[in-house]
Amino acid sequence: MTRHQKRLSVPNSWPVERKENTWTVKAGAGPHGEDGVPLLILLRDVLGYVDSKKEARYALNQDSVLVNGDAVSDESRPIGMFDILAFTQRDEYYRVFPDEGGRLALTAIDADAADSRLGKIVRKQQVPGGVFQLTLHDGTNVRVDEASDYATNDSLVVDNETKEIVAHFPYEEGALVTAVDGQHAGEIGEVAEITVTPGSGSNTIRVVRGDDTEFETVEGYVVVIDENFTGDSDDGSAAEGDDAETETEDETDADDGGEN
Repeated sequence: MTRHQKRLSVPNSWPVERKENTWTVKAGAGPHGEDGVPLLILLRDVLGYVDSKKEARYALNQDSVLVNGDAVSDESRPIGMFDILAFTQRDEYYRVFPDEGGRLALTAIDADAADSRLGKIVRKQQVPGGVFQLTLHDGTNVRVDEASDYATNDSLVVDNETKEIVAHFPYEEGALVTAVDGQHAGEIGEVAEITVTPGSGSNTIRVVRGDDTEFETVEGYVVVIDENFTGDSDDGSAAEGDDAETETEDETDADDGGEN
């Protein structure tokens, strides 16, 4: 398996400029699958807190960068939808939220909101011992004694410390959802109608936006949220960083085809 990642072939969700340089950092193994963005990209290219991989490693070794409540020391750790980033020394907290076009963006939140994270149920099964296991979109498993109230496509809010469920948002007509994939990625509205497709085809839903316009998309492209997940920052805008690369380090690393 190659250790390198070309910018032109990164997933659409990655917030990187594809034509500025040839290479970028490759995501390590972890949650979110191929869509996970390496933590280094958020620290360097989005937030501008570091200028190189070396600086990122130094910062992470101080245990001051938390992902979902846990200190992270690997700069290639994949970060994905609805993860919580906490910078304890700066007293800054962000939620990873899908932006228009499907790109992942950072939305500033307060410290209280950083104590838990949202997850979409993608699988429900009974495991040995008689308990039920709910698998979330990022691979997290949550076990419950009674699962009759939970269904796939529902959303849960999970406490980062105790891993317990603190809120449950059913997937149903009238639910507030955000599209995370497809041409309507980043758009938010209420489910007006759920159409069940016979056979192996994907179910579709009709979503009404706040301005009374609507769109239709497939069921797997939306996640149920609530109002607390739509406007936590003061101005409602996503965090932006300069996209400047450290040209000197890119040139130094060009010999082995990688990126600092």
